[in-house]
Amino acid sequence: MPAAATGNRPGLKNVECQRRRGKLFGMFGHPHRVTYAECTVGNHVYHSRYLDLLEAARGEFLRALGTTVLQWQERDCIFPVIEARLIYRFPARYDDLLLIEVWPTHLDKIRVHFGHRILNQNGRLILEAETFHVCTGRNEKPKRLPAELAENLKPHLRPPPFASPAAGD
Repeated sequence: MPAAATGNRPGLKNVECQRRRGKLFGMFGHPHRVTYAECTVGNHVYHSRYLDLLEAARGEFLRALGTTVLQWQERDCIFPVIEARLIYRFPARYDDLLLIEVWPTHLDKIRVHFGHRILNQNGRLILEAETFHVCTGRNEKPKRLPAELAENLKPHLRPPPFASPAAGD
């Protein structure tokens, strides 16, 4: 992985994950180069495209933990997004090299939440987000989070990137 994608640059801590004995250590970071197709005529990433980037990073995070999204689906476990909160801090532009950090923020019997931060090649914060998922079967009926997944996610639990709004806000 190129140095720019691992976080070895000014203003950015090292977010490269390492695997030891099948375990993932450190903050997970997924690199992404902004394409022309993701941008508006004003040369900034269109707001809804960030959801696609978060999805890609979550998928790679699960892969790094040892089981792909497709493998979970084959086990009749899917994780639809039921809510998403995004705070846009600075525009990402065509050809920027982004680092998308992802980590679990909450686990319970049927839910898992993920925190996300997107930084550009200069370490500038582009976006903070939290996505909320429920575990279901392909029949879309809620089901218990697989014990294997919960155990793999627990060591990576961290607080969300921003405070959640109070109820009723």
